[in-house]
Amino acid sequence: MILIRILLVSIAVLYIIRTLARIFLPMLFQSMIKKAQQQQNTNYQQTRKPEGAVRVDYTPQYKSQVPDTEGDFVEYEEIKEK
Repeated sequence: MILIRILLVSIAVLYIIRTLARIFLPMLFQSMIKKAQQQQNTNYQQTRKPEGAVRVDYTPQYKSQVPDTEGDFVEYEEIKEK
């Protein structure tokens, strides 16, 4: 008898928690999304540059794969003997 009562109470509690989660979780996520959007808009407005301003953050440094001391590369065609 006690086991049945424990099972019924646990099922009722889980049902109530599930129902409350369906109601409150979407509201919680919507508020989190609004906060993130407001923060993103604030960051965008602070980092916005005047129109026409150009800023280069990275300039790649290319190194040749062949050192300058190796000389010029001459193309050749391999001839196969029969």
